[in-house]
Amino acid sequence: MDKRLIGPDMNKTILIPVENAEITRSDLLRKNLLDGSRKIKLTWLKGKRFLEIPVKPDVEGYTVIEQDAPEYYGKWQSLKDRLEGIIPSAELEYVPSGWQLIGDVIIISISQEIDSRKTETAIAKSLLKMYPRCKSVIRDFGIRGQFREPNRKIIIGDKVETIHKEHKCLFRMDVTKIMYSKGNLPERKRMSKVGSGEIVVDMFAGIGYFSIPMGVHAKPEQVIAIELNPVSYGYLCENIKLNHVGNIVKPINGDCAEVTPQGVADRVIMGYVGVTHHYLKQGIRAIKKSGGVLHYHETTPESLLFNRPVSRIRDAARAAGRKVEIMECRRIKKYSPGVWHVVVDARIQ
Repeated sequence: MDKRLIGPDMNKTILIPVENAEITRSDLLRKNLLDGSRKIKLTWLKGKRFLEIPVKPDVEGYTVIEQDAPEYYGKWQSLKDRLEGIIPSAELEYVPSGWQLIGDVIIISISQEIDSRKTETAIAKSLLKMYPRCKSVIRDFGIRGQFREPNRKIIIGDKVETIHKEHKCLFRMDVTKIMYSKGNLPERKRMSKVGSGEIVVDMFAGIGYFSIPMGVHAKPEQVIAIELNPVSYGYLCENIKLNHVGNIVKPINGDCAEVTPQGVADRVIMGYVGVTHHYLKQGIRAIKKSGGVLHYHETTPESLLFNRPVSRIRDAARAAGRKVEIMECRRIKKYSPGVWHVVVDARIQ
């Protein structure tokens, strides 16, 4: 571990391995512990890549060191600074410190304490000045419905369809109809490295969150991508063409409970959360008699981590007359207070 000492007035940072950095950054941002005045920097330590993530002085729960050569953003990049004197001071404290860039669209969650159209518009105009290539600013109010559709409204602009580039993959989507979580990036990258030469069943495929990176990078023999939502399915088909993986990814529009094939898969991805456990029977049945790997996602209360998802997999496998080896359990991101999005990798025999 780096031995640099820290003092009360020094620039604090934490060193995080590159592969874990996005999860940590999202957690710090959610807790308002990220120091947005300094840049995140890549550094090497004992031959391994780390990111120096700047944090505020009152950060707790991390090993903190002094940053040797901090790089600062210009003051114009602080949204709160830009809005000082433009919006009422009482609302200034509720100005968000983070937002999402999806293609050329900005998605921002604004506290309910800010409900005036004038302040909302001022925030959007400032963001467009910060990101001149972006065309629209859209306010996010969470998710709703069976298909977990976003509840969003346009503040400025009329562009809602965009193409987002990530890990050398292209995703076309309408951001008012499709959810796209940056917090799942490490898992999407991980899935892009497995499945080479295999037959993969991607249940709840969405717009191709896992199927596309797999097809582009891992080159499976085939990915059977199943999606029920007609809007998401339409974009899944477009993204297959956009990324030139039509020879690998086969889209199916239907309910996983009814159309999941049996006994064909070397690997099954169950990347949905909420009711995923209701489909474990179909996921396990899809795996070849000779065995394969199941990637099972679930939202789980912290008190049941990881006992509940593991128990559900074991029970479903037992009911199907199959054996289970739990390979790995991982936290993906905080889903809500006290609840984690987790994934369990299990070998089914």
